Amino acid sequence: MAADATGVGFPGGAGAFAGLTPRRSAAHRSAGRALPAAGPWGQVLRRSAHLLPAVAVVALLAVPSAPAGDGAAGSGSVADAASGLLVLHCLVRVLRDRARPLTRTAALVLGLPVLGVTIAAITAHDPASSLPGVARYLQIFVLVPGALLLLLRDRREVRLVAGSVVALALVQGAVGVTQYLTGTGASYMGEEIRAVGTFGPTDVMGMATVVAYGLVICVGFALSPGANGANAASGVDGRGQRVVRVQRAVALGCAGLLAVPLALSFSRGAWIATAVAVALQLTLAGPRRAVVVALVTGALGVVLVGGLGIGSQVITERLDSITRVTDAPDQSVTDRYTMWAAATGMWREHPVTGVGLKGFPDYRDSHASLALSAASDTEGAGLGFQRQPLLSPHNMYLLVLSEQGLLGIVALAGSWAALLVCALRRLPGARRSRTGADCGLAVTGLLVWQLVDFSYADIGGPSTVLTAVMLGLAAGWALGPAGRPAKSEAGRA
Repeated sequence: MAADATGVGFPGGAGAFAGLTPRRSAAHRSAGRALPAAGPWGQVLRRSAHLLPAVAVVALLAVPSAPAGDGAAGSGSVADAASGLLVLHCLVRVLRDRARPLTRTAALVLGLPVLGVTIAAITAHDPASSLPGVARYLQIFVLVPGALLLLLRDRREVRLVAGSVVALALVQGAVGVTQYLTGTGASYMGEEIRAVGTFGPTDVMGMATVVAYGLVICVGFALSPGANGANAASGVDGRGQRVVRVQRAVALGCAGLLAVPLALSFSRGAWIATAVAVALQLTLAGPRRAVVVALVTGALGVVLVGGLGIGSQVITERLDSITRVTDAPDQSVTDRYTMWAAATGMWREHPVTGVGLKGFPDYRDSHASLALSAASDTEGAGLGFQRQPLLSPHNMYLLVLSEQGLLGIVALAGSWAALLVCALRRLPGARRSRTGADCGLAVTGLLVWQLVDFSYADIGGPSTVLTAVMLGLAAGWALGPAGRPAKSEAGRA
């Protein structure tokens, strides 16, 4: 910061250049005035250029993904390729700087999943066939989060990456609402009205995940206490206060807008996870601010869904189905419960190391009951009728338990739990300093959302790489310098 301040004041240092001729002095002053020609945006781009690969990963998720030949969601998307470039970019920076890349705590938290994944691959029935699973697990839970942890230097950069996720959510949400209104979405109860964004009917959870991430981030930003309580000490003027209020209003408005495509995704798991995450954020933010945000968001939801009638009847029926999962479950619920039972059976036979990575499809039929339909029907959103095979239990915890055993679930879930604990420990300090509580609330909400959603979903499909970005944001806040208070941050507020 001292170098920046010196650079700004350098051209105006009259004492140091008193001996210059008027013509040279004027030329120098002209050059000094030309330095900021790039403007504040140019300075932001130079300061955040190292984050462009991370933003590119998020932006490329808007590119439509082609399904695999068997109807399953394809996994080799351009966003996945960009995540590989992100890891390579980070590696080059680490080698160039020759600095110690990770703290011991960060290395332990991010390295835990490697243990279970490696042992499960070695003990698999066919180790060669499990190699793609090893690469996928390391990409999502180790490499991409670790790269973001090393790249994120302060809370401003956390906000930048989180803002790119919100922008993606708004784009995907707009596409999803258009699909519902024009009847060009995925098939749902005989009508092509399900909002799936650019992910298509083979990845119906893709848009719901992106939109839910964006909504949780916006709620966290809207709940931030800002710097109002420390204006005299930090030098925040009236203009700064207005900027903070505008940012909160924009975040709150975006949260209300994103609630519409989330509702039109008809994803019960995403609804439950979002409700839990937002409730926790409201609790952590304090009662008064929580009441204001809850009332405003609820009013927007009532106007858009109830008042305008956007999907109100279908949404009501979908909500009612949550309470009927045990009394009168539909076929999707029956299939899910059957696969959960099959995953539990696999774990009982192989309790320590599981059946091996990518082993669930091979052992499914021998452990599942006849109630399992073995495939789901997909149609709409530009694709014809297809049968999508059920290759996982749609529960991340049971998937890891069945394929990696107790060793894998303890390592992976332990890493997530440690990440959440570290994030929560830094939140009180950020609230006291009133400079980073927005990042802490957003990251904590994202982690809780993912941990709840993993009870109804697992990794797979093009949108999975965004889970890695979310974990990277969480790691940057909980384990890196972005979560530590900086002395100059209050002055920059």
